[in-house]
Amino acid sequence: MIHITIRVSGKVQGVNFRFSARQEAEELGLTGFVKNEPDGSVYIEVEGPFEQVDKFVEWCKEGPARANVQHVMTQEREVKNFIGFEIRR
Repeated sequence: MIHITIRVSGKVQGVNFRFSARQEAEELGLTGFVKNEPDGSVYIEVEGPFEQVDKFVEWCKEGPARANVQHVMTQEREVKNFIGFEIRR
């Protein structure tokens, strides 16, 4: 089990990134949350098996069809044992 934070920058707000990220995380069996940041980036905390988290990070590098991802930054953190995956406001 691994927990990472992800900051995705580029054209990632207003393109269904949060909703698509939740769907992708749920399909991979991951838990955590996603939210928009005031600077225009998307912030995600996600945890689960290493292989699934790695697949999720790869998905974040592309995002949904209308996104234009410029940069993805990740950092490993302490596991928080989230329940479910939610969109935060």
